[in-house]
Amino acid sequence: MKNYFLLTALMLMSGLIFAQNESSDVDLAQHKIVFQLTSGDTNVHKMLVRQLGNVLTAAPNSKIEVVCHGPGITMLTTRQTIVHPKVIELKGKGIDFVVCENTLKEKKVTKEEIIPEAAFVKAGIIEIVKKQEEGWSYIRAGQ
Repeated sequence: MKNYFLLTALMLMSGLIFAQNESSDVDLAQHKIVFQLTSGDTNVHKMLVRQLGNVLTAAPNSKIEVVCHGPGITMLTTRQTIVHPKVIELKGKGIDFVVCENTLKEKKVTKEEIIPEAAFVKAGIIEIVKKQEEGWSYIRAGQ
């Protein structure tokens, strides 16, 4: 009987330890992550904003920048975006969204056609290269 109580107590304590480990799964490191978005597919845009939210939940101190170029700029154009409310929310949490000016010029899109939460960089690829040289992790969004 004594062994039964000891075994039960050990099982309860191990359950408490396991529960503590589950609740401490938040990563407090300050990760630096640059996402490259080149897809005009709205399903990719929805997936990306979900992933960005997931990253902030798992690692809330992360510094994140999303570089949109090529067809990816449609995520941030006023007429084509379907994720603008989510971009506003994520921008409020510190995520930066930038648009390639070379793409704007090539596609004849003006800066006024881009949502106000976005910033601009001369060349999206060079922005990504600079971030990687500064130690940022690179993630390609979509295909």
